[in-house]
Amino acid sequence: MVTEFETKLLGIMMMVIMMGMGASLTWRDFLIAFRKPRGVLVGMVCQYGIMPFLGFALAMLLDFPPALAVGLILMACMPGGTTSNIFAYFSKGVLALSIMMTSVSTLVALVMVPALLEFYSQAAGISGDFKIPASNVAQVLVVLLVPTLIGMALRKFNPNVGATIELLGGFLGIVVILFLVVTWIPRNYQLLLTTPWTVYFAAIGLGLIGMSLGYGLARVMRQDANRSRTIALETGIQNGPLAVLIVTLSFTGPMQQDILLIPVLYSLFIVISSSFVTMAFRRRSDREALARDKAKAGQMVAR
Repeated sequence: MVTEFETKLLGIMMMVIMMGMGASLTWRDFLIAFRKPRGVLVGMVCQYGIMPFLGFALAMLLDFPPALAVGLILMACMPGGTTSNIFAYFSKGVLALSIMMTSVSTLVALVMVPALLEFYSQAAGISGDFKIPASNVAQVLVVLLVPTLIGMALRKFNPNVGATIELLGGFLGIVVILFLVVTWIPRNYQLLLTTPWTVYFAAIGLGLIGMSLGYGLARVMRQDANRSRTIALETGIQNGPLAVLIVTLSFTGPMQQDILLIPVLYSLFIVISSSFVTMAFRRRSDREALARDKAKAGQMVAR
């Protein structure tokens, strides 16, 4: 269970993170994205088409009880997190696409997350005390939209301050995940020791399978390899801290602890698995760049 102090601190940190995301954007970015929308549209299909269905499918295949099922489905319905932008940068992906996908998915979340959560909760037979009210989710997202707009305004009126907040927001995304791990896991280690392997499989598989499906769909939709890798990271890396915040504001007591299990485990393992995926993507990007350089050199010699 997350304490009241941790819930308040998490809420404050989420506001700073969202302000940092806003500070990375300008209205011109949205205009550019709408002129060439294919990459962002593919990303939205992955984010709100593939991931929620994947979470629902895993919950059904693994025969999860309501508490675990709602935690997994909630995690799968979340928008992308700013953490994905950091991994996109280190993987030598298309950072502008990564930031735009995170931003657009967060804005679209105001409508899509409550609707998808309601749809898949009903499909999974989740009702009663375990059901997360759509109004709770919408309220949290609306509140977090305010610091995003503030961040955009700061970027417009003072680029230096905006750049500082952007850097702080991205860094804090990692800090929040570490915060969740450091504060929650030691208090619940006995629960983790008795947690079935299926729960770990779902927490890890949601991210990795999501990345694989995101990459595959991006390639089918004729995105180049580098953009496809970026979309893959954006697809698999969900906003774990946001899911934790929604759970802590919607449930209390033992029920809160049970529902938090998968969002917290996901937040831990997504950093580990994304680090390995990022290293693999970076090596692939380096090989592709080397091949292009050799091809150019060959053309120059031929002339």
